[in-house]
This record gives sequence, C-alpha cells and structure tokens, in this order.
Amino acid sequence: MNPPDFSLKPVLTGQRTVLRPFTEDDASEIAKILEDPDVIRFTFEPSTMLTAERLRSWYGSRGGQTDRLDLAVTDRATGELVGEVVLHDWNPAGRSCTFRTLIGPHGRGKGIGTEATRLILGHGFEQLRLHRISLELYRHNHRARRVYDKVGFVEEGVRRQTQFRDGQWRDETLMAILADEWAVHRGHPATDPLSSTAR
Repeated sequence: MNPPDFSLKPVLTGQRTVLRPFTEDDASEIAKILEDPDVIRFTFEPSTMLTAERLRSWYGSRGGQTDRLDLAVTDRATGELVGEVVLHDWNPAGRSCTFRTLIGPHGRGKGIGTEATRLILGHGFEQLRLHRISLELYRHNHRARRVYDKVGFVEEGVRRQTQFRDGQWRDETLMAILADEWAVHRGHPATDPLSSTAR
C-alpha cells in the first residue's frame, strides 16, 4: 500500500467551518488564540516561549511538510481563523497518526470543533488511508473529551499523574479511532445502533 501523500494540503468544507492550509499571515491570529487561558491550560506549558518570529516561521512552513498535515480552522460564516487541526507523528509501520487540535474562544460553543474534527478524520481515513488515529488529552479537559466521544474516539487507557499543572498532578487519557470503526459511523457513532461506542 502506498504511503499517504501529506504534501497535498486540502481545503475541507463543512456547514460551520472551512479547514484550509496555513499561511505565514495566520501567525498573528494564532498568537492571540495562544494567549487564551484555556488554550494555555490544556495544550502547552506556560513557560513555552512563542515569539512572533517563531510563529511566522512555523505557520509559514506548514505547507511544505510532507510527513504531517496542519490545517487552519476557520468560521465559515465570517472567515475568521479560530484554531487548528493537525495529523502528525506519522508511523509507517502502523499507518497511524496522532491527532491534535486547539480551538480559540471565538470558535467555541458553535459546533465548529466537532465538525473540524470530523472533517480531518474523514480526510485521514478516506483520502490518506490511515489505519489508526490516536490522541492524548488531559483527563480534566471535559470540553475536548465530549467532542472526542461524539465523533467516535475510544478510550484506551490513562497515564497517571504525568504533569504538575494548576497546582496538582494531572492524568492524561489515551484515545484512538480505527479505520473500520470510521467506516461504520463516519464520525457519528450515536446514530449507529450496532456501535459499541454509541452514546
């Protein structure tokens, strides 16, 4: 089986969101999103130094990556950049990737994060022919967990007390979704009466 072609950066359109390739000009909006307290709490260490120059270099180079897919999440109604979705850590032996996302405050509560997740999972399984997509999240990140349950990720385990954050030790939950699971429900397990992941 041929390896997936991550060099192709698609535009994926849903009812609420459009996923598109990043440009260097997106760095300033991403910088604002990265200042949001919830983004800091659930995605990276507060000590991480992200300068404007680093962000411009990073997002300006996403289009040239051949081993991962980074897409900007935009609000379809306004065109505003509200976050990102990423497939990375490509594992050829397992035909698998790790999924990561962040949604800023202007993209929350609208169903944008859920739709963006379904769109990139669909691309990963149906176009890139991935076998498995996994993720890790802090166990206390209940908003993200609701999204991942809703689109069909299955909990596989917990790493206990992996980081000291907000004055206490935090656990990480490990989740994944497989290609044959996606083929059955396509990100809507609750509508599949035979699915063990239906909620």
